[in-house]
Amino acid sequence: MPRTVVIVNPASGRGAGARLLPRLTAHFAEQGITDIRMTVASDDEARVVAEAVRDGAETIAVAGGDGTWGKCAVALARLGSPARMAFIANGTGNDFAKNFPTPAADHGAMAALIARGTREQRVDLGYVDGEWFLNVAGFGFDVEVNVATVDRTGWLRGDAVYVVAALRHLLFYRGFVAAADIFEGGSPRRRMMLVISNGRNFGGAFLIAPTAYVDDGLLDFVSIGDVHSIARVPLFVRALRGAHLTHPKVAAVRASAATFTFDAPPVFELDGDLHQAKTATVRVGVVPRALRVLVG
Repeated sequence: MPRTVVIVNPASGRGAGARLLPRLTAHFAEQGITDIRMTVASDDEARVVAEAVRDGAETIAVAGGDGTWGKCAVALARLGSPARMAFIANGTGNDFAKNFPTPAADHGAMAALIARGTREQRVDLGYVDGEWFLNVAGFGFDVEVNVATVDRTGWLRGDAVYVVAALRHLLFYRGFVAAADIFEGGSPRRRMMLVISNGRNFGGAFLIAPTAYVDDGLLDFVSIGDVHSIARVPLFVRALRGAHLTHPKVAAVRASAATFTFDAPPVFELDGDLHQAKTATVRVGVVPRALRVLVG
């Protein structure tokens, strides 16, 4: 059996990581895997991943959600380690795992797969302003909603966290102006969102990039334009099933790189974490085949 380290974020899923830890530990113990390590603070993932690599881990299984997965994946890829990663769903949206035929939410089945699985897939990462991400990056409304999910939805769980936060802000968000060289000839436009997606899903319930593949060397760029406040509601509903791409105010392009220009350095989100751009011009691109993922 390859040397396996399991990393658990006890804060993931609004505390689900800590509550489910005894059961998760038992599932892995049944498979002879006992090296369980926990993050102890925010942004602790890079340290724990580096220690696992130093200790000879060949498989790093991460129990958390998209934020934890993203930080661990980026840390592992930046180290250049040949270790493979496995995703155990223990977070809020758990979106990136939906791109693979693995039972990510079934912890017992995942423990068995991690112990015996051999099939792997090389997947891409993306970058925004030099910062890498695993699943999705966003500007505009996405940032507004991510702030809201932290500040005012503490009693919710799962997909409802993002959906409820989005509905609260949907009618009153004012939008932003940005030029994107891959859309409309690069002219500045007022927009609600600019989403850069490596995987197909985000926000738990939204099929934001239904044509995306995590291993094609491309990112899916989705621009949602200046939609009248009332008209946002049916567009929001369409995005739940991936039908928004045919809306006249939505544009989608698959590309390996793009440049966005804003009035001022924007705030953006990467896998749910907020970042401040260094300048008003932001470059976005793909890091092809950066990560090995256990899929079966």
